[in-house]
Amino acid sequence: MSDVRVVIVDDDFAVAQVNRAFVDARPGFVVVAEAHTGAAALAAIEQHRPELVLLDVYLPDLGGLEVLRRLRASGDEVEVIAVTAARDLDTVRRARLLGVRQYLVKPFTGATLGERLDEVRRELRRERRPDALDQQEVDRLLGTAAAPSGALSVPKGLSGVSLGRVTAELANAVPDASAAEIAQSLGMSRVSARRYLEHLVATGAAEVAPRYGAAGRPEHRYRRRESR
Repeated sequence: MSDVRVVIVDDDFAVAQVNRAFVDARPGFVVVAEAHTGAAALAAIEQHRPELVLLDVYLPDLGGLEVLRRLRASGDEVEVIAVTAARDLDTVRRARLLGVRQYLVKPFTGATLGERLDEVRRELRRERRPDALDQQEVDRLLGTAAAPSGALSVPKGLSGVSLGRVTAELANAVPDASAAEIAQSLGMSRVSARRYLEHLVATGAAEVAPRYGAAGRPEHRYRRRESR
């Protein structure tokens, strides 16, 4: 598979440069353009026809979601990683409806961005396969997962949307993840992430095991329970 062509869109020139450096340093990716307004983003995407756009939501003219809406209206199915400080539920839902499968809340680490880039590259490779997909591959492409029967109900105090995000994030963790790592990736508190993870453990959707370091208390590591 050839390098994934990427357009970087961010109103902050410094942030755009940092993201560009991250992407260019990742094997299998090449940045073909950089834009700092919505109008410039549309022009760059039209000119370069990238396979992936790193898209900020807060832009000085059209706004990232409006850029995405116009792309979809024109039939452009480019993959998008939202990279933004916007974390309100309405924005996340609208992004989801417009086909955003990867959503990174600023600030995030280069390692986290790298993981999402690699996931997009894997999905692009799968989508180019001519053979039929099985249910697991369909779920993966759509960003969904079949939930175990015990996980259908959400306890009081937990959000179904957040539970779905934690479940999806845990499914991508290789081989496992801590509550702190899940929290950082999703932009939530560690306490909240632990509550959702413990719920998944209680319903049988996940399992937990301690990892002992050189000193101090053991760290709990969570992983998705594979279906039998």
